[in-house]
Amino acid sequence: MNTSITIALDMRRARKDGSYPIVLRLSHFRKTSTIQTGHYVQKTDWDEKNRKIKKSYRGTESVARLNNYLDKKKAAALDIITKLDEDDALNSLSVVQLKGKIQPQQNSKSFFIYTKTLITELRKANRIGNADAYAAVAGVVKRYVGEKDLLFRQINLKFLQDFETHHLSKGNGWNSLAMYMKTIRAIYNRAIKAGIIDAGHYPFKDYTIKTTKTKKRAINIAALKKIFSLELEPSHPLRFAKDMFQVSFNLMGMPFKDIALLRIENIVDGRVKYQRSKTHQEYDIKINAALSDIFNDYTKNKSAEDFVFSIVKRDNLAEQHKDIKWARKRYNKKLKELGKLCGIEENLTSYVSRHSFASLANNKGIPVTAISEMLGHQNLKTTQIYLNGLSSDAVDKLNEDITAL
Repeated sequence: MNTSITIALDMRRARKDGSYPIVLRLSHFRKTSTIQTGHYVQKTDWDEKNRKIKKSYRGTESVARLNNYLDKKKAAALDIITKLDEDDALNSLSVVQLKGKIQPQQNSKSFFIYTKTLITELRKANRIGNADAYAAVAGVVKRYVGEKDLLFRQINLKFLQDFETHHLSKGNGWNSLAMYMKTIRAIYNRAIKAGIIDAGHYPFKDYTIKTTKTKKRAINIAALKKIFSLELEPSHPLRFAKDMFQVSFNLMGMPFKDIALLRIENIVDGRVKYQRSKTHQEYDIKINAALSDIFNDYTKNKSAEDFVFSIVKRDNLAEQHKDIKWARKRYNKKLKELGKLCGIEENLTSYVSRHSFASLANNKGIPVTAISEMLGHQNLKTTQIYLNGLSSDAVDKLNEDITAL
């Protein structure tokens, strides 16, 4: 085996007090590297022949215990090297890679640094929404812990409980806390799979993520009719918000992001055929009279690859995500004005059309399994096991029953 490891005093790096770091010196195919042990001694306190600290050293309660600790670090490193050799993986590694196997860099154990790495990977994979969610939670946790770093092993049950208390003490709710905790849990699970933290430290086995029932977002038929019957000129500042709300409702609660990404080529033979961005579920929905009128207004003089509603202005996926994010904010602001104009007491948001579709479907006695499929809910896996998939004709009939107010 062309690999060895020894305990040594690194004479190249003296500290201000004249002490030197004790390291594990790794040699691999005539290349060398050092692994820090975190301990320092003066040259006079180091036994070079036996490669251990002399009894004269006064920087510890027990020199024997410290030497034993260093021997254990060396033995642990040798175990890793031996295992890699047995698996025929040792010779393919560089000395730097081998060092990483023996002692993963401390930075990789940092919650913030690891999360930053994940965010970069998610953006490269064009999973912009997840990247933004991770970045938002990392920011919240950073503000909580302050300037100090946060290691994964420090995220224990007490940390989660203290974070919960801090969050609630500021007047925040359980559901926003649950969103943060689920994201922290997802990052922690990734870190376990990456070998950064041992599963034995997993704190969520003892911590329960709590939620409260959200306020009902759906509005009744009378309120829906007020919106849909409202006649606004094309130039009216609320016309676009009204149209988007109606499109979402009539396309089985279509999310705003999918509306924004809808292209002319998705409209085929009187139907809207698209793949939902979040779940990748395929949709094939018949265009009813209300939708037809709206589409006619927004598709004039556009080519197949153009977006139907001109919400997205740029080509880069990350920039498109920003376009949609800001457009949604403007949309929600206009919906509040639209609600006031229609005399609707409920707060209108981009979710209301989707929730109203589901609520009305439920009130009409449509099976929950069918509603689940129409909305693309993947968390109802148990009910979807019994579905073989609704035919287009069946879906058309259900959609017509719901949208025929």
